[in-house]
Amino acid sequence: MRITQMLVRSGLTVAAAAALPLTLTATEAVAVNTAINVTTSGTTVQVTTSDCATRSNGSMGNASLLSSSQANFAQGRQATLSGTSTSQAAAWSSVTTGTYTVIVVCADGTTAGTQSVTVSPVSSPTISATATATATSSASPSRGVMGGMGGGTKDYGAATYGAGGVLVAAGVGATIWVLRRRAKPHRL
Repeated sequence: MRITQMLVRSGLTVAAAAALPLTLTATEAVAVNTAINVTTSGTTVQVTTSDCATRSNGSMGNASLLSSSQANFAQGRQATLSGTSTSQAAAWSSVTTGTYTVIVVCADGTTAGTQSVTVSPVSSPTISATATATATSSASPSRGVMGGMGGGTKDYGAATYGAGGVLVAAGVGATIWVLRRRAKPHRL
């Protein structure tokens, strides 16, 4: 009976702990603006929405990309929304590094949403290969430890691998011998 009560109590505690992240996530989801979705890829900024489904004069609406020095919709870089009645999108290319505000206004004059976005500088990798001869064998590696290689980059010979295999086999054999010896009854 006592064990059953402990299991029930611990089960309720685990259930409450599992529900806590879901409660926090649901609270955060209410505060997020879901009417528009702004993404960046390099120097391209794209906005998508599903709120501007109706057309007016052949247009679904406009989107504007405002820099920090611009105050209203008309001052930003404007792009026309295109797409279907379920999804509309606009994009701006060659956007410089900085923080921007994206505003989407539908063809009927309603604002679908506003969201800030940060465009990060695009870094191009530089690869330089130089060969240097070192006279000492204790030179530090130029790239640090290569973690993907298990921490080592030296290729050991067959003797080293053979010795390692013998040590592993000896350890497994000793473990089996101890376990079998413990399993036998002791007699005097």
